[in-house]
Amino acid sequence: MSRAAGPGAAMPGGTLHIDWTLCDGRGLCTELLPELLDRDEWGYPLAVNGARDARSDVLVPAALTADARQAVALCPRAALRLLPPT
Repeated sequence: MSRAAGPGAAMPGGTLHIDWTLCDGRGLCTELLPELLDRDEWGYPLAVNGARDARSDVLVPAALTADARQAVALCPRAALRLLPPT
């Protein structure tokens, strides 16, 4: 996992999109990305620093891009997508 902080840490590495129609709250993504995601009482991911109305899209700092890619690849329900930075 790439938890390195550095000059690029604040730059966006993309947006992690959660597809709620596919997610069943297993919580693997929250274990892989604890800096970005927490769990609600049912195990569904919540953005740690996000507004409640923007829960489907979580900004990923550049330093966590590799971890976000791993979460996307390992999601058992394929409910995550990493969208490019805009």
